[in-house]
Amino acid sequence: MSSRAALCCLLAVLFFGSACNVYRVFVPSTHTDSVAPELPAQLDPPAVLVYSKTNGFRHDEAIEVGGQLLKEIAARRGWSIFHTENGAVFNESALSRFDVVVWHNASGDSLDAAQKEVFRSWLVAGGGYVGTHAAGDSSHTWPFYVDDIIGAKFIGHPVGPQFQDATVIVEDRSHPASRHLPERFVQNDEWYSFEASPRGPDVHVLAVLDEATYQPEVKMLFVDQDLRMGDDHPVIWWRCVGRGRAIYSALGHGPWVYETPEVQGLLEGAISWAAGLEGEGCS
Repeated sequence: MSSRAALCCLLAVLFFGSACNVYRVFVPSTHTDSVAPELPAQLDPPAVLVYSKTNGFRHDEAIEVGGQLLKEIAARRGWSIFHTENGAVFNESALSRFDVVVWHNASGDSLDAAQKEVFRSWLVAGGGYVGTHAAGDSSHTWPFYVDDIIGAKFIGHPVGPQFQDATVIVEDRSHPASRHLPERFVQNDEWYSFEASPRGPDVHVLAVLDEATYQPEVKMLFVDQDLRMGDDHPVIWWRCVGRGRAIYSALGHGPWVYETPEVQGLLEGAISWAAGLEGEGCS
């Protein structure tokens, strides 16, 4: 093991308790899949594909608990749902059977060139995308995904403490993903900061953080990093990607996040919107 890798693992053990997992932050996997998973014979619309492959950091408990929540929502709403960590599902035949794809804490570059093009073509033609937490972190390097889907560059999250209560301010309560939310609510999470706000003519912010309610900084050994974005710190936003609908929420690091009614309603509304069942569309 190189000295760099050893240092990474040591820091992982000291501060995160999982050397192998955090090692992927510094040395991500480049593995891609070539054999597609077998899909259910029947996938009645609307059909939801949950994708949670992790070539970067893996949020084990969040993937499990959040994935179960998505299955419960789908069952209650009468949606079909299929959960996989096999990137070969991004082929024309398989993807055409789904109305929306949820990148549920998926991390790292996990698709090969052909799979990326299938996903891009499907989305711009009218597919739907929902991203949670790690789906918007710095482990993703595909330019189309980073620039045209997410639209913001992740720069870090607080350390010391890592998980904090913060107040979320809901700016737009007319969207299906946010209409159930109060104007302000307190949530405990690992809060992402971005190089700049994605807000713009093509990006519609639904909720921002009140930075006065938590400590957006990294304080660890010799590291002292200021993560403040100022008055415009979005954590939930949506945009059109061609005719496709895309919505991203930075919430969702730990399993406890998916037990809150705010996040449960957020995900249900986000999927419903991305699947084209309600709300403003994209043309």
